[in-house]
Amino acid sequence: MSLTHGGVPKVSAMKTRRAAPKIIARDPLATKARILDAATSEFASRGYDGARVDAVVKRARCNINLVYHYFGNKEKLFIAVMERAYGNIRAHHKDMELRHAEPEEAMRGLIVSTFRMFVNSPDAIGLLVSENIHRARHIKNSQLIVSMYDALLDFIRETLDRGAAKGVFRRGVDATDLFISINAEGYFYLSNRHTLGVILHQDFMTEERLHQRETFITEVIMGFLRP
Repeated sequence: MSLTHGGVPKVSAMKTRRAAPKIIARDPLATKARILDAATSEFASRGYDGARVDAVVKRARCNINLVYHYFGNKEKLFIAVMERAYGNIRAHHKDMELRHAEPEEAMRGLIVSTFRMFVNSPDAIGLLVSENIHRARHIKNSQLIVSMYDALLDFIRETLDRGAAKGVFRRGVDATDLFISINAEGYFYLSNRHTLGVILHQDFMTEERLHQRETFITEVIMGFLRP
């Protein structure tokens, strides 16, 4: 290093240090979640047959190799999407929170939470429509999904039994039929909201209209359950 007359080093002769490159740590959980979010939107909007893995990659802003690394293939990716969707649906039922409530309160809570689940999770409708077209071919391969509703049906049976014992519910109600009816009342309304809106000249997605439907469903089901 050369010095000036006063002992100050010449700037042109100094060695400059380059800043070390910033290392971005990989986050596998965040990447998988991003892929699942993108895949959920893709499968819900286009169905299993119409969905494309390259479209998922574009939505998720990731390398296509990561999709195959984490999920294997398109079918396994769809099953993972369905497992997460069913998990979210089950969380909305809130049956564990309602298990110790009075029978009427517990049943009303289940009806409302089921309807609001479909309102707040519109992708679930598209996914269920697609999987029914395929006759549940994919979810049959998920041990997680096939046993996911056992606890909910037990909750409905126990609630019906407690209500019948207290004289607030009629006896002999089948838990499976009741579960189907609770879901059907909200599912049909929301899955057909666009066509219903045209032929019935209403906007079925305003909060006022949603509340009206929620109240109607609750009263229909609870009216049926009364002895």
